[in-house]
Amino acid sequence: MLNAFVQKLRGLVDLDAATIVRVETATTNPRLFRAKQDLIREGDMTGPVFVMLRGWACRYKILPNGSRQVTAFMMPGDACDLHMSLVTAMDHSIQTISAAEIAIISRRDMDVLIDEHPDFARAMDIAQLIDEATLRAWIVSMGRRSSLERISHLMCELYLRASEIGLTDGKRLTLPLTQLILADALGMTPVHINRVLKELRQLGAMDLQRGFLVIDDPDTLVRISGFDENYLHRRSASGLLGVRASN
Repeated sequence: MLNAFVQKLRGLVDLDAATIVRVETATTNPRLFRAKQDLIREGDMTGPVFVMLRGWACRYKILPNGSRQVTAFMMPGDACDLHMSLVTAMDHSIQTISAAEIAIISRRDMDVLIDEHPDFARAMDIAQLIDEATLRAWIVSMGRRSSLERISHLMCELYLRASEIGLTDGKRLTLPLTQLILADALGMTPVHINRVLKELRQLGAMDLQRGFLVIDDPDTLVRISGFDENYLHRRSASGLLGVRASN
């Protein structure tokens, strides 16, 4: 089975053979985590880099009133908080959404990888920049997009990110996100999420149920969301509208 971390990095830069072997070696003994298990909590001392190999996770913060804001979704191939060692304590928590296999790379090993393999360092820098660009896109959604645009934009983003590492099957993506998790990410109530998902289904744009996202009409979904994928800095140029060509 392909290493999801290597697959993602190769989508960002051309890795040489020695780098691929070294990255695969660093991620050969992942730990198993159950769903809804914290990898690290806000206030904990920063430590190793977590690399998602299977399963999904999220970054989140808990507000004083007990409500939660999800600030990012992580899928196979993503690495968590490369530069957090520059500060002493975590300012957010990371939790698995589904059961997951996660490689834990010590800070020392990560520093050696970066120092000895410039192509790996460049790929990690690009990945970090994409994470920051994605957060900016989320801020725009929360501040300026309607609820219909907000949900459709997120679905476009998640589908394209997943397609880069081979998680999509034509118009279909296994998506382990409940309406409650989506509500925490999008600043909406679960009832509102349900109503908007129903509207998108009635418009023939997409359907989200039983853990699957199906992009029925990518043209309509892109038009509703006003989606522009430039912030994802993908090397391939097919875009979401390329879904049509694979079906």
